Order: sequence, then structure tokens, then C-alpha cells
Amino acid sequence: MKHSKARNVIERCFGLLKGRWKILASPSFFSIQTQIRIIMACCLMHNLIRKFMNFDPQESLIANEEEESDGGSDDEEVEYIMQINPSNEWSSFRNNMTTNMYNTWSTRHSGNVSD
Repeated sequence: MKHSKARNVIERCFGLLKGRWKILASPSFFSIQTQIRIIMACCLMHNLIRKFMNFDPQESLIANEEEESDGGSDDEEVEYIMQINPSNEWSSFRNNMTTNMYNTWSTRHSGNVSD
């Protein structure tokens, strides 16, 4: 049950981003690296808008649509994820990825003392 709730939250977040940034709503022909950068840029801009704008018309529009679709009642209690226990497989994947990223960076910058 927790996985389905987490999935719903993640799908809602991507739906929000796709609604605001149309480049995310259509199939992409960019390389994987460029797609990752586009998603990161959209998330960063979304967070900046939320942080610095007193009123976000996009979010109020979405909130109104949600109230209309469910009749305005919010009886279901939200269960927040408070802790994540990563598996050994994911921890190993993450550690290998960070090591590879560092080694690539280190190789590129090994002759450059100014970094």
C-alpha cells in the first residue's frame, strides 16, 4: 500500500511538471544526458517559482481542478514517507555511479590546478 501511495505522489509530481513545462509532455529525441538536464532544469525552475512567487497561478489552477474532480472532500489521511531503507543493490549502484562520476571528473581535471 505504501508503494502505491508513493507512486501516486511521484506521478502527481511528474504530472505537475508536464503541465507547466510542455517539453516534458511529448516524446523526446534528445540524448539521455540532455533529457536528464532538461528534467533537472525544469525541477529547479519549478522550485524557484514556488520559492520566490507569492502566488503561483499554475498551482492554484491545479488545486481548483482537483477539488472539482473529487467533490472538494479531503477525507483520506495522507501517509507521509518518513524513512527510506535502501537495499544493498541500490546502495552498490549509487556508490559505483558516484565513483565513476568522480573518476571521470578527476581524469578531466587532473592537469588543471585552478579547479
